[in-house]
Amino acid sequence: MTSSVAVPDHADVVIVGGGVMGVSAAFHLAEAGVRDVVLLEQGSLGSGSTSKAAGGVRANFSDAVNIALGQRSLRAFEEFGTRPGQEIDLRRPGYLFLLSTEEDVAAFRASVALQNEMGVPSRMISVEEAVALSPLVRPDGLLAAAFSPTDGHCTPESVVLGYASGARRLGARILPNCAVTGIDVTDGAITAVHTAAGTVSTAAVLSTAGPWSWTIGAMAGVDLPVQPLRRQILVTGDVPDLPPDLPMTIDFSTGFYFHTEGHGLLMGMADPRETPGFKLDRTDDWLPMLTDAMESRAPKILEMPIATGWAGLYEVTPDHNAIIGETATPSRFLYATGFSGHGFLMGPAIGEVLRDLYLRRQPFVDVSGFSVERFSGAGLRPEANIV
Repeated sequence: MTSSVAVPDHADVVIVGGGVMGVSAAFHLAEAGVRDVVLLEQGSLGSGSTSKAAGGVRANFSDAVNIALGQRSLRAFEEFGTRPGQEIDLRRPGYLFLLSTEEDVAAFRASVALQNEMGVPSRMISVEEAVALSPLVRPDGLLAAAFSPTDGHCTPESVVLGYASGARRLGARILPNCAVTGIDVTDGAITAVHTAAGTVSTAAVLSTAGPWSWTIGAMAGVDLPVQPLRRQILVTGDVPDLPPDLPMTIDFSTGFYFHTEGHGLLMGMADPRETPGFKLDRTDDWLPMLTDAMESRAPKILEMPIATGWAGLYEVTPDHNAIIGETATPSRFLYATGFSGHGFLMGPAIGEVLRDLYLRRQPFVDVSGFSVERFSGAGLRPEANIV
């Protein structure tokens, strides 16, 4: 089928993927003066994992680099109304992790200590304090909680729109509905990117293709070990008398979470039986587990009417941590993928990192430990504080 999209003959750098990572990279590259930035997205902007995200933004991780990336992104979200200039409905009621095992309490105590060393004002709190912050919580079985008061949530689609609009104003070409069909590599160097609408000659590709990263990498002879994994979300109808400052609340042992969404609640939970694949249909298979988790931890939610829901894809790596870097062969193939559920919140910071890697500058944080090479002997880098 012939595409109606007009692609340029040449680009200094081609970005593959129009979710938050891709448009953030396009904005930061264009802002830095890189000319001929072209972004290619197979569907509409943000239509992949970004539009299905729960929207949480935080810095309360167990890995120092993830903490730094979260902090940097939080600052960018704070300033988003002026740079790039877009309202994103940022709310910061905090993140609350509910802990029910001694092992989890010890792990979060260590994470909070590291976060505090890096300037994150998180803290361990009692069960009573947790229930006061999140009154829907049933305290039975809880031992403690971890609370990070500066975290929160915002609207993913608005973040994508802001970065895409800002990138276009600065001269970047943003081309939705233009799928990549191939990448040419000659003598160890990238020479072109093929699409249904034509071929773009380029010496640099930046892959931010999320769950589709393995396919894009394979086109260039690069193995990016990323698998798509379905996650489902439900949203209630309007609920009267919800606390206006209800934090993002996560029952860590089950992975059940909820936060306010408009005048209702958004909630989700991982299904441990889920198998990899590009599955975007909503199913009822996970509902008994979700119901059990709600009954155990927040039974009042069972009384709330469900208005809508959706399924999206996590981009999962073997150690549930991101893959960020640049390959030696082919030259100038850069990648940022595999965030395993914390990609949206790191979008602003990763755009800066990719800009600096492309310009061969040292990023604000050392991401060398996130190179794909760690899977071939350098050692895994697990992130513990995800669900």
